[in-house]
Amino acid sequence: MSKIDIRTVDVVQYIHPLREGGSLPAIVKADDGFLYVLKFRGAGQGKKALIAEFIGGELARLMGLKVPELVFMNLNDSFSKTEPDEEIQDLLKFSVGLNLGLHFLSGAITFDPLVSKVDALTASKVVLLDSIISNIDRTTKNTNLLNWNNELWVIDNGASFYFHHNWENWENHLTRTFPLIKDHVLLQKATLLKEAAKEIQQLINQYKIAEIVSKIPEDWLLSESDSLSPKEMRAAYIEFINAKFSMIDLLVKEAADAR
Repeated sequence: MSKIDIRTVDVVQYIHPLREGGSLPAIVKADDGFLYVLKFRGAGQGKKALIAEFIGGELARLMGLKVPELVFMNLNDSFSKTEPDEEIQDLLKFSVGLNLGLHFLSGAITFDPLVSKVDALTASKVVLLDSIISNIDRTTKNTNLLNWNNELWVIDNGASFYFHHNWENWENHLTRTFPLIKDHVLLQKATLLKEAAKEIQQLINQYKIAEIVSKIPEDWLLSESDSLSPKEMRAAYIEFINAKFSMIDLLVKEAADAR
């Protein structure tokens, strides 16, 4: 069974911000010589967006979908001192420590539902991924998909697992399906949902789910405003994902009906 191995790198150069969306991610260079899109812990949704991005990305990868390599990125406090833009300066200051990076796919273009091609099985897998992780942000308005080397790449899962913004009633989400799948950008192309579900169930089991969740940095789970301990949060993420896998037939039906 393949191990989920996440590298940790240091940011050595801040190149420029990506002014798409509200969270101001940036292109940065790491000490391994590669470029990454850096998602900041100090941005709007904070560390919870990084957790959602990480779990969603690694689940997508296990499903056989294309996902840029995810790495943990150390950011030190020197970058904020030389940054002239005040907004970015604050973001860098609040993001000192461990952040999340996605390997930068140079030359990739945003997926366009009217022009870009995607096969039915891939589309079906992405639809089921987003049903499982309750991703509210893969619509025609904001596809959060890229075309690179004539292949579909899944990025930006940070709006998933929205139950974790209020731990008080997270258990209410365990039995819910995901009606918002009706707005999914790939829904019309997802004509092989049953086949996709079968493949996903063969590729992912409870041990792999637990392994992904075990890799979340402890520091990302610490928050004064949350009622759960990091250990309880890990258990909650695992229980939530397993609950969704156990109702995958319902999610298939819901997406098929919405189509």
